[in-house]
Amino acid sequence: MAITVRGKNIEVTPALRDYVEKRVSKVTKYFSDVGDIHAALAVEKAKHIVEVTVPVNGILLRAQEMTDDMYTSIDLVVDKIERQIRKYKTKLMKRFRNSGNNGFRSELVPDHQAVEEERIIKTKRFPIKPMNAEEAIMQMNLIHHDFFVYFDGDEGAISVVYRRKDGDYGLIAPEIK
Repeated sequence: MAITVRGKNIEVTPALRDYVEKRVSKVTKYFSDVGDIHAALAVEKAKHIVEVTVPVNGILLRAQEMTDDMYTSIDLVVDKIERQIRKYKTKLMKRFRNSGNNGFRSELVPDHQAVEEERIIKTKRFPIKPMNAEEAIMQMNLIHHDFFVYFDGDEGAISVVYRRKDGDYGLIAPEIK
């Protein structure tokens, strides 16, 4: 497991790199199988943005924080990742109650903590026709949603376009491995 720290519009000093590595490495104590961790630090319009990605046991934990101070952003993003770990752990505990630890160290969440149950409360079905990303963005804007699921005729797969916080658009396209 390695921790990669990179910066955008900011010089990653040794002190800053050490702080990120020290704080982010805390999440490795919860799992026996952690991949390479990536931390991206950025400064945009006086905002300090930290994004951390942690691959664990076949899932991807990701968090982003934006504050006026880089060290505060680092602390908050690590707290977010730890909350995601607790949520993931409670799901595993519920699902695999008597089947061992599945690579998880059980001291993460006290037994008395309430287990949140996720459930689907609504299913929405809609007809789908082949289109390209530009058409999907236009359709998304017409219905005033922040995302739109469509069949990409060029790729031959289901894709998703979404509106980003910065006002631009993103595309989620499947990749078969």
